Amino acid sequence: MTGENNLKVLFVSAEVAPFAKTGGLADVAGSLPKELALMGIDIRVAMPRYKLIKSDMEYVTDFAVQIGGKKETCIVRKEKTDDKSKNGAIGVPVYFIDSYNYFDRSGIYCYFDDAERFAFLCKAALEMLPRINFQPDIIHCNDWHTGPICMLLNEVYKDHPFYKNIATIYTIHNLEYQGNFSGDTLKLFNVGYEIFTPEKVEFYGMFSFMKAGLVYADILNTVSKEYSKEIQTERYGEKMEGVLQKRSEDLYGIVNGISYKEFNPETDPRIYRNYNAQNYKLKKDNKYALQRELGLPVTDVPVIGLVSRLSEQKGLELILDKLEDLMKLDIQFVLLGTGDEHYETAFRNAKLVYPKKVGVYIGFNTDLAQRIYAGCDMFLMPSRFEPCGLGQIISLRYGAIPIVRATGGLAETIVDFDDDNVNGNGFVFKEFSSDEMLDAIKRALKLYNESPDVWSNLVKRALVLDFSWSRPAKKYIELYERAIKKKSTKG
Repeated sequence: MTGENNLKVLFVSAEVAPFAKTGGLADVAGSLPKELALMGIDIRVAMPRYKLIKSDMEYVTDFAVQIGGKKETCIVRKEKTDDKSKNGAIGVPVYFIDSYNYFDRSGIYCYFDDAERFAFLCKAALEMLPRINFQPDIIHCNDWHTGPICMLLNEVYKDHPFYKNIATIYTIHNLEYQGNFSGDTLKLFNVGYEIFTPEKVEFYGMFSFMKAGLVYADILNTVSKEYSKEIQTERYGEKMEGVLQKRSEDLYGIVNGISYKEFNPETDPRIYRNYNAQNYKLKKDNKYALQRELGLPVTDVPVIGLVSRLSEQKGLELILDKLEDLMKLDIQFVLLGTGDEHYETAFRNAKLVYPKKVGVYIGFNTDLAQRIYAGCDMFLMPSRFEPCGLGQIISLRYGAIPIVRATGGLAETIVDFDDDNVNGNGFVFKEFSSDEMLDAIKRALKLYNESPDVWSNLVKRALVLDFSWSRPAKKYIELYERAIKKKSTKG
């Protein structure tokens, strides 16, 4: 078995912070490899070079990639992301898969040829390896865009001396997004139709990028133990529950961490006033400044925050259903997000109807997001489902107490204070119900208003909790070793 200090890993993701980001996948891809590098892992990251990535880069190599019946040129460029450790600077090399035809466009997703674009990513990432003289022990694939890498290693490269011993781990960040395309998509990978079966990559008549990863990876994992259980049920399985049940012995859950360098209220330059557990009362200055920024009355009223993609997954209808009841409470509600037009319009209207109680910013604004975490007293996440969730972890880091629905990573990271006064770090409701959500909010407000000393202790507890990448990274190393061992014992 390979030891920690000479383990070689290629980490492939469609988005990596700070280069390109639409959600939590980018945050994980931007921070987990750094933590693994600090632990002595030789890890390299591969991602597309989208038009929005303007950084100066070093040319590495170029080559032709066979995509169906044509060849497309891949140019590989390289940049290092720097991270400081006690031992000096640790750099994680990032290799950019560049193609004028596929990636020189605005945005990241939602193009008519996304199947072809990410098929190119999968093939190019593999064919890059011998050209950069890097033979990984394991390839860590993330979400649907990279699932076919696992398929290609097993169906195309299985007898190739360079590739045949490379193990794979496939991480499901969100099972809802599966990359399901027409059956003809299989031609892009130059593999035979004999694998277009329900046992392999066929999914209700479609070719599924996600299923290619689920079927062929040596080890599967998702971003919380609770979500790994939920997705094996019909309610959360997105029609993949049968595949996941079949592979249950190879399916693990590891809760994401966050970068404690980036998310640090003591040093964060994006917030109004820095603070820590010792001088946590300075957090209130952030509240008053946030109120001014969003045009709300400046007053010491409980502020409930929400930073989210505005989609059905996030349980926003629960808030809208109880908006009138919420506005009768002595609170302010602030929201930052972008997404479905229905929700954008609904929350804009809420701001118009309740201008002194609701602050709304529709759009993407990472600086304002940090100021909301620092400025609000409570952070609301009433999700329908949540594979891991980073919002509740970031809010704890900034001393904003989470109010969450018990699903996925929310259930795993947040302990209800009323159930456990010693270890509780938030307020939890179980059923997907607006009444239960409102009850959880009222329980939080009761503690805030009637027991200020107890609330202060809860805030201080939140500020010293450790949800950094240190422990999750060690668990990923264990999974890498498990995948390598499994690969070595095959056939």
